[in-house]
Amino acid sequence: MILFINACVREASRTKMLASALLAKLDGEVKEVRLEDMHFPVVNEDFLNRRDRLREEQAWEDKLFEPARDFARADTIVVAAPYYDLSFPASLKQYFEQINILGITFEYSPEGLPVPLCKARTLYYVTTAGGAYVPEEFGFGYVKALAQGFYGINDVRQIRATGLDIEGADISRIMQDAIDSVRT
Repeated sequence: MILFINACVREASRTKMLASALLAKLDGEVKEVRLEDMHFPVVNEDFLNRRDRLREEQAWEDKLFEPARDFARADTIVVAAPYYDLSFPASLKQYFEQINILGITFEYSPEGLPVPLCKARTLYYVTTAGGAYVPEEFGFGYVKALAQGFYGINDVRQIRATGLDIEGADISRIMQDAIDSVRT
């Protein structure tokens, strides 16, 4: 199963267009998670106590853990996250807060090091930006660090189109070059 984590909110999202081109090249059933449709719980003491209790009881089938279960079971993961306001959308950070579950996506060794529990071997991070300056650590770097350090997904690839809103930019050419660069 390909898990498509869609953080795009615009109807004519260029990031979604680029992600769709990638998904067309991948083989497998796609399960889309539209982050704008998710209702993220407020992370407060009550929430943390409930989550910790469910984890201690190993109540893995509770609906709270569904996003983490899907993430851990996916064969391939595609994250579509436009770059705006100097990073990826806040909903993507909320999503990662919901899937970082000890016992589902990772656990810790006796020495305190992460032990990955995810099945995926490849994670694609798809992004677009209006400007040309898109520091890796403001988006892709964070996701790559999680994937490799906690989830055991070592093949993390970025597909991006930047400079789309620069005056005189050939948007069609930039997008086509990004689509042509997609390798599976």
